[in-house]
Amino acid sequence: MAKRKEILNWCSQQLAVAQFRDFSPNGLQVEGTDEVNSIVCAVSASQAAIDFAVEQQADMLLVHHGMFWKNEAAAITGWKKRRIQTLLSHDINLVGYHLPLDAHQQWGNNVQLARRLGWQVDGCGGEQNLVQYGSLAHPQSALELAGQLEIGLSRTPVLLCADVQQSVRKLAWCTGGGQSFFQLAIDAGVDAFVTGEVSEPQYHLAQECGVVFIAAGHHATERYGIQALAAAMAEQFNISQQFFDEPNPV
Repeated sequence: MAKRKEILNWCSQQLAVAQFRDFSPNGLQVEGTDEVNSIVCAVSASQAAIDFAVEQQADMLLVHHGMFWKNEAAAITGWKKRRIQTLLSHDINLVGYHLPLDAHQQWGNNVQLARRLGWQVDGCGGEQNLVQYGSLAHPQSALELAGQLEIGLSRTPVLLCADVQQSVRKLAWCTGGGQSFFQLAIDAGVDAFVTGEVSEPQYHLAQECGVVFIAAGHHATERYGIQALAAAMAEQFNISQQFFDEPNPV
């Protein structure tokens, strides 16, 4: 068993939270019990994840996508009331880490995705170091790379390219909603860019610039950072942890 304050202080230091400009609070979002013996981790603080934490009698729900986003209505009504009410009535702490977890070079979503798929990590860059650069062990076609992602993430990706047989060796990637970094990746001279989501302009850039674009799913690409962080927390504080993987096609 550990004190909530000790866990939060450790996470804040390890993830360098103070260095990031973010869209929601990083750290404690809804206060629960002072003593933490068990953690449920999930990608998002959905009602389903909260209900699972209740079923498991968890003291903390640790997520990548928390609550209280900057462009969100401030009123606590409807779905937001139900989530918060459930957390408070069961004394469960809601703790979220967004961009600090994306960028972390040990437990972060970008690094964990690379480890899962066997990609070499060479460095990072872009705004707040949210874009990762690396390479494949051996060149693949765009179609083969998309197939590797489908197998590794159990989700069919969206593949945009001028030629599915074009060769890929140098990569850039940003998990989740990183499609706006595609031009940065093109300028860096990579062969392919991988992220979670896709918007309409990426089709044209892929066609006209000759760089492969793959959207492999926001949820699917961000399953692994929160699990790595929860495992590290469990080891550091001798507490139990488990992952709730909510089926999400997006």
